[in-house]
Amino acid sequence: MRVPDDAQRALYRWAMGAVALAGLPFTRRGRVAVSYGGARAGDAGGPLVKRRILGERFPEHRVGYSLLYVLSNAIHLPGRVLAALHRARVPIVLNQNGVFYPSWYPQGWERENARMAAVHRMASHVLYQSAFCRRCAERFLGRRDGPSEILYNAVDVERFTPPDRAPEPRPFTFLVTGKIAAATAYRLAASIEGLAAARRGGLDLRLAIAGTLDPAVEAEARALAGRHGLGDAVRFAGPYDGAGAPAVYRAADAYLMLKHNDPCPNTVLEALASGLPVLYGNSGGVPELVGAEAGVPLPVPDTFEGTPTPAPAAVAAGMAQVIARRDAMSEAARSRAVAHFGLAAWLERHERLFAALVGHVRP
Repeated sequence: MRVPDDAQRALYRWAMGAVALAGLPFTRRGRVAVSYGGARAGDAGGPLVKRRILGERFPEHRVGYSLLYVLSNAIHLPGRVLAALHRARVPIVLNQNGVFYPSWYPQGWERENARMAAVHRMASHVLYQSAFCRRCAERFLGRRDGPSEILYNAVDVERFTPPDRAPEPRPFTFLVTGKIAAATAYRLAASIEGLAAARRGGLDLRLAIAGTLDPAVEAEARALAGRHGLGDAVRFAGPYDGAGAPAVYRAADAYLMLKHNDPCPNTVLEALASGLPVLYGNSGGVPELVGAEAGVPLPVPDTFEGTPTPAPAAVAAGMAQVIARRDAMSEAARSRAVAHFGLAAWLERHERLFAALVGHVRP
């Protein structure tokens, strides 16, 4: 018999809590030895990738740890265990991404925020993934008195690069990537509707959709494209792994992000590093990532109610702007990624922070 997902999560949290408490008597002061509290490493998805990258620089110590690193969207330790570590003065670093709210997490958003809020209060230091994340935390989790800073996510700018040479002649292609389930299916619909409007206006464009799509979401998107008569203008490229990701971005001319209130999407950073201008709904943390020169913002309501997207005509007009300014935006995108979102600087900031928390050096 299959164990329900909620029961599986509870069992995993209990097991990870037992491991953390068993290791508490062996904590080591004065050197960096990181526990990730049960967060898994992987090759797809923000928390998994972040955990993998950090683990390569700071291997996990489930026993003999001196510091706990918690990802806000991968909290696997029960509250009482976190409180015990806090009382024992084990430094806790919280990497704070978005929060839960009713329009995208209607069942249990208050419960999940309560778990997150407890870590937010106890943390020795909070790394907010964007200024938007900080504002959301203050609104939904409450203010905190301890130290914090904004540390954007990072991208490997040595792997994600523009193509070495100009692509073969082809229609201008916008790219959508990510793991897309029912809750975010609206971004595909808005992208396809915008593409249809642009093509009706005379633009010869294509849309590539790459990533893991829920089967029902993909079927609905294909049907929508068919109703608009887009045919081969919309390509469903399917899933890709970390090794294949750079090639996915190099095969496009610009990136399209119409997800509402995305806190700090790695996909946008990968697009910027690959030299792709970004056309986006002006919400969440995306405007902070793209800046003034590397893309085109599209107006959407500033709200946590619903998931508004730009009108198809606005998307079409934005596509035309990107095409007209593509070369300058591409150069700005790459420069911005290298200057502000490089992986080496992100890891170096973690190293200095960890050393400060477990020893007596300046942060």
